[in-house]
Amino acid sequence: MSAAPFRHVAVIGLGLLGGSVLRAVQQYLPDAVTTGYDADAGVRARAREVALGGTVADSAAEAVTGADLVVLCVPVGAMGAAAKAMASGLSPQTLVTDVGSSKASVMAQLGEALPGHPVIPSHPVAGTEQSGPDAGFATLFRNRWCIVTPPEDADAAHVAALNAFWEALGARVETMDPEHHDRVLAVTSHLPHLIAYTIVGTASDLEEVTQSEVIKYSAGGFRDFTRIAASDPTMWRDVFLSNREAVLEMLQRFTEDLTELQKAIRKRDGDALFDHFARTRAIRRGIIEMGQDDARPDFGRSDHNGAG
Repeated sequence: MSAAPFRHVAVIGLGLLGGSVLRAVQQYLPDAVTTGYDADAGVRARAREVALGGTVADSAAEAVTGADLVVLCVPVGAMGAAAKAMASGLSPQTLVTDVGSSKASVMAQLGEALPGHPVIPSHPVAGTEQSGPDAGFATLFRNRWCIVTPPEDADAAHVAALNAFWEALGARVETMDPEHHDRVLAVTSHLPHLIAYTIVGTASDLEEVTQSEVIKYSAGGFRDFTRIAASDPTMWRDVFLSNREAVLEMLQRFTEDLTELQKAIRKRDGDALFDHFARTRAIRRGIIEMGQDDARPDFGRSDHNGAG
């Protein structure tokens, strides 16, 4: 891009995603001013130590003063409170977006906290199991999807500018209805996390029975589950509560499919098992072909350890 789509970007919440937004703006939009804020004083102090953003403010309102884009990077259950805390510093033209993985509830919270204010939610489908101000890195969004969910009355210029912002950080942008987004993410992200938390919890319960062999002999599949289950518990608690209807719908579908697999195993129906595994293997190949993963660990990011 020849110019930054926004002159001043403020980020509220300085964990993995907030830190990555700030580092990406600094790297790919170096002419933009950046400010940040986190409700945790210790996080603010660490953010200053690692030079996370141009300025780390001592209040949310101070951080957003003069900004033309604000990115809320707090757990979805805290969006409304964060918006109210910064409201006095916003100008009427400041565009507000977020990075939460459920959209209908976020849109409702922000609409209530910031009535009449331009709000366009977005969801960069990217992340690691790491958290905190040291976890962010500038390339987190490169070649990943960012789903933008504008309300029906959104200003077209605001939508275009927000799309350009995420594209400048390396993301591929898709526009989607917020309710549809929540159903899609329930099956592609939220349900897998719920399954991971469950199976790792089950393994933990069996530790005494297996005399630590679950951990000692964990194979690649179980290790993948533990990586997912190491994600921020506050964030995922809020995701499941905010998107509960879609998650429960997908969980019911999963339970029905699991029952069918139980029947196939019980009946020694090898053909049914083979057909199911072949179909799911093809989905994995499709994900790699679309560039959403590759054969290397951590999406091929061997040049960092999750830090910026």
